[in-house]
Amino acid sequence: MSNVHDYIPIVIQSIVVLGFVLATLFLVPKLGPKLNSKKKNSNWECGIESDGNARFPISVRYFVVAILFVLFDVEVIFFYPYAVNFHALQLEGLLAVLVFVGFFLTGFIYVLKKGALEWEK
Repeated sequence: MSNVHDYIPIVIQSIVVLGFVLATLFLVPKLGPKLNSKKKNSNWECGIESDGNARFPISVRYFVVAILFVLFDVEVIFFYPYAVNFHALQLEGLLAVLVFVGFFLTGFIYVLKKGALEWEK
């Protein structure tokens, strides 16, 4: 059965964390310098002064390609443990990797058939 004294470190840590968060939220803006100017408060992008509205539509294809890149890149990372333990996994490991590659290729073929990687439409 647990004792009340077992929870004292958790309570102390929670108080310290809450104190840090409150200090960060309220003290830091008060301590920092307040040097405002028209040039400092204007929007800059890569050192080039912005021109026009920043709310222009961007093609969803950019985001789809980025998500697909991350998805397939992470899937490729899963090959590393198999490569390291190739001899220890033997036939069972080979079959697991073949199933994994099958799912991987099925997803990739699906993406190709849907035309997600085609820019000209």
